[in-house]
Amino acid sequence: MKVTVVGAGAVGASCAEYIAMKNFCSEVVLVDIKEGFAEGKAMDLMQTASLNGFDTKITGTTGDYSKTAGSHVAVITSGIPRKPGMTREELIGINAGIVKDVTANLVKHSPDVIIIVVSNPMDTMAYLVHKTSGLPKHKIIGMGGALDSARFKYRLAEALESPISDVDGMVIAAHSDTGMLPLLSKATRNGVPVTEFLDADQQKYVIEETKVGGATLTKLLGTSAWYAPGAAVSVMVQAIACDQKKMIPCSLMLEGEYNQTDICLGVPAIIGKNGVEKIVNVTLTVEEQLKFAEAAKAVREVNGDLKF
Repeated sequence: MKVTVVGAGAVGASCAEYIAMKNFCSEVVLVDIKEGFAEGKAMDLMQTASLNGFDTKITGTTGDYSKTAGSHVAVITSGIPRKPGMTREELIGINAGIVKDVTANLVKHSPDVIIIVVSNPMDTMAYLVHKTSGLPKHKIIGMGGALDSARFKYRLAEALESPISDVDGMVIAAHSDTGMLPLLSKATRNGVPVTEFLDADQQKYVIEETKVGGATLTKLLGTSAWYAPGAAVSVMVQAIACDQKKMIPCSLMLEGEYNQTDICLGVPAIIGKNGVEKIVNVTLTVEEQLKFAEAAKAVREVNGDLKF
């Protein structure tokens, strides 16, 4: 089992670290465009192997995609954050060019690869990979829902004053502050609906704090988070590598599911050795259906800025 992670920054390096430490694949390849950067990150991580007890081989390369050949899974974290004065169209244009080029190189050397998209705007970048890679839809997965759901469970446990292992819940729709849809109606504490423990104000707090989870961390850190995104990716990669058939919310191409077509949005899916084994249709409340449709409309507007 060989896994490639493109982009050796904080998120990419965290992906590689968590994947390696779980010891379920033979090799992780880090790729970056900055000379020596991926090689240095790989060496640093390999020097933790005896300390952390893993045997996964981690290698790095500066843009040599031939070293990724035969990858079963590839993770794309490449791209730039939005800078002051930069329009949304400019950000999308730059990141779309990067993601399109990375995808072409990955598929060239690993034609059967399953791609996990982390680059932002994530739903739109996942859509771009669908439109340009030639891969079947079950082999392209956007990471957002896995991360957003982890942040939802963190806030639920906080409000409930409970161990996080007691809590279950998921977030669907768009990977954005306004398009995220935490499914409070489905959230539970050991099988009991959380609405039986939390009052209206607490419920609102959990939902709103979940939706701005990424922005909150960016404000505190001065940059995007990396530990939780890396961990979210590692869970998805492990589900594929070990054929776990785990249900994970992720951004997928919809063809009629949830009343949407030709768009990537977060929905629960069974993830196994083939990538997306099945999209799970959950019953939404009328309010949740409306919010899902609103999120889809916003993502379509962003997709309209793509040029491919």
